[in-house]
Amino acid sequence: MSNAFAALPAVLHPKEEDIQMMLSARVQDGTRNSDSGMEEYIWRRRKDGLHILNIGKTWEKIMLAARVIVAIENPEDVVAISARPWGMRAVLKFAHYTGAQSIAGRFTPGTFTNQITKQFREPRLLIVTDPRTDSQAVRESSYVNIPVIAFCDSDSPLQHVDIAIPANNKGKHSIGLIYWLLAREVLRLRGSVSRTSDWDVPVDLFFHRDIEELKKTEEEQAAKMEEQAAPAPVYDEPVPDVAAGFAGVVPPAEGAEPAPVATGGQEWAAAGESTPAVVAAEQW
Repeated sequence: MSNAFAALPAVLHPKEEDIQMMLSARVQDGTRNSDSGMEEYIWRRRKDGLHILNIGKTWEKIMLAARVIVAIENPEDVVAISARPWGMRAVLKFAHYTGAQSIAGRFTPGTFTNQITKQFREPRLLIVTDPRTDSQAVRESSYVNIPVIAFCDSDSPLQHVDIAIPANNKGKHSIGLIYWLLAREVLRLRGSVSRTSDWDVPVDLFFHRDIEELKKTEEEQAAKMEEQAAPAPVYDEPVPDVAAGFAGVVPPAEGAEPAPVATGGQEWAAAGESTPAVVAAEQW
């Protein structure tokens, strides 16, 4: 590994974890087509026709781009752009942690050239996720002499691109990881993050997330919370004592006659006797 990065000082050499992260994110995967300007960044071509990019060149260009970004005195003069949906979240997070500006989504023509527009900006440096998808921004930057840093795949055009970072710019994990590595190196060069310790920001924050996946995870978390909040069934409740209900009842003595029970059609008074209420009614 030391021979592959001989052009860089020892401090800027990547760790084994960084290389493993780049390989797992498929940063080296190119496309079946290749541009003539990207030949020096292509390592070889697989049997299925897919071009493999040189990760060593990718790391060197990330270090170079980070030093260029740090050279800008005002971080807000740096603008990161991504019209591709996979890079919108990464662009917003990069701008948040480095203090730069971001344009996620469609780029309005005339943002760099037309002063009448409400979104007019005059940046000193432009970071582009895909020079083909963001071709309008790259073209306008050439009109006003703005240097461009671009993530370039094997088939990306290099016209008006000053620093090309060879990487897979079509995968959400690859784009998020490159922006994460670039933001970490910028903060390290500024002194905000130490090189001896890991950056406390996880790389997952830079990855694109689908709305359907977010809804699914939220529903799963809500179901788990409901299960935890629901009271557990209680199986040790006291059973009512049936015998306790007859504790005050005195059983009849032996030989005693049972108490009379009123039945249907039978009255308490004798048949020939009249009650006082009936006699008073007859006298009236």
